[in-house]
Order: sequence, then C-alpha cells, then structure tokens
Amino acid sequence: MTALENLVQNLARLPGIGPKSASRLAYHLIKTDSAYNKQLGLNIATIQEQVFPCSICGSFTEVDPCPICDDPSRDKTQLCIVEQPQDVITLQSSGAFDGLYHVLGGAISPLDGIGPENLSFSKMLKRIAEGHFKEIIIATNPTEEGDTTALYIRHLLKDKKELSITRLASGLPIGGDLEYADRITLARSLKGRILF
Repeated sequence: MTALENLVQNLARLPGIGPKSASRLAYHLIKTDSAYNKQLGLNIATIQEQVFPCSICGSFTEVDPCPICDDPSRDKTQLCIVEQPQDVITLQSSGAFDGLYHVLGGAISPLDGIGPENLSFSKMLKRIAEGHFKEIIIATNPTEEGDTTALYIRHLLKDKKELSITRLASGLPIGGDLEYADRITLARSLKGRILF
C-alpha cells in the first residue's frame, strides 16, 4: 500500500468522511504547506493527552474539574443529562441553560452491545443523591436509542418525587415547512403541542 492510499484509508475511518472525501483531504494535504501538516499531526498525536473527561460530569476538558462544574455562578439545582460531550457544547452555545451537566457516554443500544452497565448511570445517581437538584432535564437525542435511554432514566428516578423530571421538546425546526417534515417529527410535534 502506498503512503497516499494509507492516508486515504486512515482519513476514511473518521466519522462522516467517506472514501471520496478522504481522497480530497489527502490531496489537499499533499499540496498544503508542510508546516501546517506537521502542526496538524502534532495536534492529532497529543489531543488525548490534553483533552480528557471531567471527573464530575464526564464532558471533555483540559482542566479537572471542567470550567462548567467549577463555576460557582451556575444553577446547582438543575442537572441536564446528555449522551455525549459534544452535546454539552451544543447546549451551551444556545445560551439558554446555566445549570450543570452529566454526560452518559452514549445511549442504550442493545443492537450495538451498549447496555445500561456501559454508561455512567451509577455516577449520575450518585450525583443526584449527593446534590441539591430540583430538576433533571433529559436531553438525549430524539432517536429510538435516545428515547429508550430517556425512559430508563425516568425509571431510575421514579421514586425521587422531589425532582421535576423534564425532557427536551422536539418537533418542527424554526423556518421549516410541514411538507418537508418526516412522519416521526410531525407526530412528535402534534403530541408535544402547547397552548398558544
């Protein structure tokens, strides 16, 4: 295998990058300044040493605890449960939530061999027991696996009557047209309708 074929094969292993995109990236890197390639290679080689999961919430950080967990101004009565560290960044970018987060590390997916024991539910339960939370916000993805995970969380917390357990609303996006929405999105929108 040539060096170029090897690079294309490795780039194609990245999520969302198919063989054609990998080939375009490889040819771009060949034509790019070698200093950039060296810096990119160094960034890739050292990323796991510099970025790691927060010992409290599980989100990616360069300091422990992460800046969100360490921020005294955050609302310590709200805990938002998400699947992946990147979900924290997405929710933070909205500017609409100032509570704390808990990253599960995925969603329950028996077909992929991911059961509750593979996710951080025990750590979540310990945080809830030791914290002063009033609301648990379930922000798993609106997928079959995300819904299964949300139902499992609700089951785990069924005896916690003092907690308000909520789930992110789902439905039609702003600026979307009904004719382009899929059946599941429309069904969720109708079931989750609100008074106007």
